[in-house]
Amino acid sequence: MSNLLTNLSQKSEVDSIIRDTIDKVLVLRFGRVSDPVCLQLDQILSKAAREVSKFATVALVDIDSPDIQVYVKYFDITLIPSTVFFFNAHHMKMDSGTADHTKWIGAFQKKQDFIDVVETIFRGAMKGKLIVNCPLPPERIPKYQLLYKDV
Repeated sequence: MSNLLTNLSQKSEVDSIIRDTIDKVLVLRFGRVSDPVCLQLDQILSKAAREVSKFATVALVDIDSPDIQVYVKYFDITLIPSTVFFFNAHHMKMDSGTADHTKWIGAFQKKQDFIDVVETIFRGAMKGKLIVNCPLPPERIPKYQLLYKDV
């Protein structure tokens, strides 16, 4: 996992960061250190973290931690990496043209793609919306069957 990003492996840590992140988007990447797609996403998140720091906080959640399984089940994390977004302790949803609006599954192709998604979620949250439309064109949204490994 990245040394530049907060790493969470305890339920209490996840509870705390969700509760304590106020007026910023909280980005939680669920995955594992041994997965190459997670590592690819972590690189993008690390590079973008400073640019989004005024309106977002990014943390990595270790899905192999026994204490985290309550969140893995709650968010139905069956494919990794999966990224879940919050704003003021509210789970933010995004319509990216897939059946699952609760999380982003897979890695972003570019750092700017991640920044665009987080900015869109932030703007929507500031307007009181709990679901936003994905700002990326369909060709930049990953296809489930091509990129992901089962948990």
